[in-house]
Amino acid sequence: MNFPKNLMYTKTHEWVLFAEDGSAAVGITDYAQDQLGDLVFVNLPEKGDPVTAGESFADVESVKAVSDVLSPVTGEVAEINELLADEPQRMNQAPYDSWFVKVQNITDRAELMDAEAYQAYTASC
Repeated sequence: MNFPKNLMYTKTHEWVLFAEDGSAAVGITDYAQDQLGDLVFVNLPEKGDPVTAGESFADVESVKAVSDVLSPVTGEVAEINELLADEPQRMNQAPYDSWFVKVQNITDRAELMDAEAYQAYTASC
């Protein structure tokens, strides 16, 4: 498993990368994609949609199940990763390069862990 140190993580297995401009990219972790199996569909929000920390903003369909993706931050969707619509398997191949959305105007965030804490957390799952 890969746990990049420049990211923050949630207990529901999303990652977030905060940019200097105050925005954040959001995706699912290597652990999450491994547990889900091969992803076959990604349902993303629209640009401009609000997202709320701890609430679902997208879902992914794998060969095993459909799972919600929870937002680690509260804000507004600034950008969506259009590549995932045609190539959801990118999440399996490179989960930390395949963000779902970029969020701006962030006003709140969920409880986040650093890489070391998240690695310890996944070891106990």
